[in-house]
Amino acid sequence: MTSAHNTTPQYPFTAVVGMDDLRLALLLNAVSPAVGGVLVRGEKGTAKSTAVRALSALMPSVDVVAGCRFGCDPAAPDPGCPDGPHGSGAAESRPTRMVELPVGASEDRLVGALDIERALSEGVKAFEPGLLADAHRGILYVDEVNLLHDHLVDLLLDAAAMGASYVEREGVSVRHASRFLLVGTMNPEEGELRPQLLDRFGLTVEVAASREPEKRVAVVRRRLAYDADPAGFAARWAAEEAALRQRIAAARELLPEVVLSDAALRQIAATCAAFEVDGMRADIVMARTATALAAWAGRTEVREEDVRQAALLALPHRRRRNPFDAPGLDEDKLDRTLEEFAGQDDPADGGDDPEPDGPDGGPDGGGPGGGLPPQEDGPQEGGPQQGGPQESPAPPGSELPHQREQETPQAPEPAPSGDEAGARPQAPGGAAAEQPAVAADEPFKARRLDVPGLGEGADGRRSRARTAHGRTTGARRPQGTLGKLHLAATVQAAAPHQKARGRHGTGLLVRRDDLREAVREGREGNLVLFVVDASGSMAARKRMSAVKGAVLSLLLDAYQRRDKIGMITFRGAGAEVALPPTSSVEAGAARLASLPTGGRTPLSEGLLAAHDVLRVERMRDPARRPLLVVVTDGRATGGPEPRVRASRAARLLAADGTASVVVDCEAGPVRLGLAGELARDLGGTAVTLDALRADSVSALVRTVQGTRTVHGNRKAA
Repeated sequence: MTSAHNTTPQYPFTAVVGMDDLRLALLLNAVSPAVGGVLVRGEKGTAKSTAVRALSALMPSVDVVAGCRFGCDPAAPDPGCPDGPHGSGAAESRPTRMVELPVGASEDRLVGALDIERALSEGVKAFEPGLLADAHRGILYVDEVNLLHDHLVDLLLDAAAMGASYVEREGVSVRHASRFLLVGTMNPEEGELRPQLLDRFGLTVEVAASREPEKRVAVVRRRLAYDADPAGFAARWAAEEAALRQRIAAARELLPEVVLSDAALRQIAATCAAFEVDGMRADIVMARTATALAAWAGRTEVREEDVRQAALLALPHRRRRNPFDAPGLDEDKLDRTLEEFAGQDDPADGGDDPEPDGPDGGPDGGGPGGGLPPQEDGPQEGGPQQGGPQESPAPPGSELPHQREQETPQAPEPAPSGDEAGARPQAPGGAAAEQPAVAADEPFKARRLDVPGLGEGADGRRSRARTAHGRTTGARRPQGTLGKLHLAATVQAAAPHQKARGRHGTGLLVRRDDLREAVREGREGNLVLFVVDASGSMAARKRMSAVKGAVLSLLLDAYQRRDKIGMITFRGAGAEVALPPTSSVEAGAARLASLPTGGRTPLSEGLLAAHDVLRVERMRDPARRPLLVVVTDGRATGGPEPRVRASRAARLLAADGTASVVVDCEAGPVRLGLAGELARDLGGTAVTLDALRADSVSALVRTVQGTRTVHGNRKAA
């Protein structure tokens, strides 16, 4: 899991084509690790991991205490080091480690493990260090960091905040220093990060593959050359690597001499205030980044262009107000803020925006904030990432998408109800014509909808489950590696055997068979599958806006509860899987924003499509329980006996034990109650749009289990 002693040479950092912002962000962290790491966001196949792994070869070597498993600095060893105390022993130099944290790593692999048996019987703290110890004074790299389990995220947050890792096992504790440069890569299509972890990354960059054939050719040519002869390819770039390594070392030496003037600091504070970022970490990171940029450029003073580049790297991921906002920065607003506060009360700095020293705006012509080393046998600029972060687009649903042409209105569909009468143009044959997508109403805080029973899925925040964390409900023999020790149950199991084991004195003789682990109950994340009626009966604009607002609210709730989500829409002649199950609620919001309406109501096709999706997902992830959310007014039209077919499809889902909720979208003074009938066929519950609100005064049965109990009592009566 570490790359310190890989026999195959790493792909050279200087051979990476383009990706200027990514390379600059990584180099700034090499100059000043206090910047706080980098989060790299981008589509798959953009060489994110290649660039990150190549960084380790550029980092200076570190001096460590010989034989210390925790990498203590000989000049200032950790007084609480488990391998200490360290005297004036020999020191050794080693390359900076890059430690990779796999997404599926266990808690013990991350923080280390205690030998509980020896701790109880001998009082010995036998400790096997984990990845946090290996990464001390190095780089901790997490690929697909957005897929990391919540309990591992919590441990990372604690270590990053305190600079130390604590391992606690029933009163036995070990602490060791753990200060590392956190670097993560992620594909936003697979889900977003928790805000707490997002804020721990000092900088963020967006990468995307170039659409220019020449640059793509350069990327492919270099990759093929590396794959054919890694050692020879690395040798051809050795001079460039050495020059870059020397520049990093020079910038590190210059860094303590860089002056951050009051004017520059005022610009930093004004910028953070203007973009309404939370807390003070953004100001601190911007100050450290601007200082590192100046050192990287070979200067001893921070200039306005350093502050601007620091803002583009440090603020985009901190200005998000909800998970549907894309990271980005309004550069016009940034320029206005910097201009307004330029040069105030700092005559030493001059206050003027200095002319760039090179043709590309950087002191040596390498781009913003000090530039990058040249690339000799391929394109230097404009690679997978073009320029800095751009202004973020409007959140999904905040504006109308491209307007579609409507068909000629015909005779109305029979028996419209309430607000539908006269509101919809009709297509030939009585079906409602397709209507353009409408904007969603403002999302609201939704009530939690639970899956009944006790699951064993991935940690989350929705339904009850047996998890590695939570309240203790019992004890059992360990299944594999011992997790959380249940001390009372362990002592109770060992106590009857003390005489037979020849116990003398006060020590408790414990054998491995005596160990008991705690059974804990917490909450899991579920698969929330939305089945959304987009037919003509839903086409009244006011109602569809409310429906989209409700689904958007449920999507936001699913994000906060760490669920996977999927979306099926039905309209016209059939159903469509608009979004296969994914962890990306942003993708769901985007599909929802562009959803048109019109046509007949093939309810049965929508339910059968849901049945097929859930069947496949059960095979892929049997531990993750589904929650079906059907958003409809309950109507079914088109084909022979549409209501009968819809009822059969609903009962098929109920037979599989699928927990379900029907969001009743019927409006107007005349209500047919069709959504309630559908809910009964599904074995679930029906709730109105208003009842979804957490602050609603409407009575809502919060769990599907409660509704099933009510139905069972009625049948018994």
